[in-house]
Amino acid sequence: MSILISGASIAGLTAAQRFSARGAEVTVVERAPALRRNGAPIDVRGTALDVAADMGIRDTLAAHETGAAQRSAFTHIVDDNGERVGALPTELPQDSPDDLEIFRNDLIDVLHASIGPNVTFVYGDSIQEVTDTGDAVEVRFASGRAGRYELLVGADGIHSNTRRLVFGPEDRYRRHLGVYYGILSLPAELGSDGEAYLYSVPGRSVLIGDYPERTYGGFLFLSPEIAYDYHDIEQQRQLVFDTYSAVQGWKVAELLDALKQSEDFYLDSASQVHMDRWSRGRVVLLGDAAFAPSFFSGRGTPLAMIGADVLAREWATCDGDLGQAFGRYEQAMRPQVHRAQEGVPQARDRVIPATREAIEARNRQWPPVR
Repeated sequence: MSILISGASIAGLTAAQRFSARGAEVTVVERAPALRRNGAPIDVRGTALDVAADMGIRDTLAAHETGAAQRSAFTHIVDDNGERVGALPTELPQDSPDDLEIFRNDLIDVLHASIGPNVTFVYGDSIQEVTDTGDAVEVRFASGRAGRYELLVGADGIHSNTRRLVFGPEDRYRRHLGVYYGILSLPAELGSDGEAYLYSVPGRSVLIGDYPERTYGGFLFLSPEIAYDYHDIEQQRQLVFDTYSAVQGWKVAELLDALKQSEDFYLDSASQVHMDRWSRGRVVLLGDAAFAPSFFSGRGTPLAMIGADVLAREWATCDGDLGQAFGRYEQAMRPQVHRAQEGVPQARDRVIPATREAIEARNRQWPPVR
């Protein structure tokens, strides 16, 4: 029997490579019709670099580095007219001198290219029913197909379908942090100087980050939980238009124009996932499905890669005792997850102050860098 991985993002792709490298027959099922490559720059840091080296991709990742070392260490805060009124430190404390910043689409492509031909990818399908018989996991898919697997790895993100089917409703585990964020690529002329800029009004911010080869933008806004279709991009686009319709300052109008044409727009809740256990029977969760720290932490990608490596290693050495493998996986990962999830509210409040007074206080605390 083989291993089924639900989700072809960073956690799922790393797990596919790590399990197959240890002799497993792996199938990856992905709801989207192809790899989802959109997103802002992300960090590969610390122990995740060792995982990349063991996968044979560390040098390739380094070749795709965004050039962050040549950029300012600050995100410049600007007022309505684009004048610099503050500066937030951009970099997290380094885990190692070799930490990398890389665009998400480049990381996805490199991870996918590292996977051998013995891994089967099934796109445009998803798990509909899971039955753990004790000696196998029987899965029925939305397409009507069925399969029988030794192990099911749920690496299908913060809104994990696997978690819902096996562990229960999402609202038991996902904690909304009161923020939504949208990311999209921008025309190069909206950048131009290789720097990052943040503009805030109460409860809403926009970001432009300029890189040598591309420019991206972000919408970040405070909001209680919103009911919307995670797969309906047009509904999500309209949500941002409605939220920013009365915001007039800086380059907000240009960002909204770019949003109308964007083909890679992505919106989601800034959330964390907290679970007492990441496994049940022959089903185990990985990455954001199990322990999302939120994008404010800057550590979701390293945790996904490290977790996939630990899980595959423990599986390969457990002599069939999955309970032992899953226990060791959790023992190794929980301290790292706890550290990543700490301090996120403070980061949120700096990026998206709730009031005009909070914006002014932030700018006084973090004065401009000329």
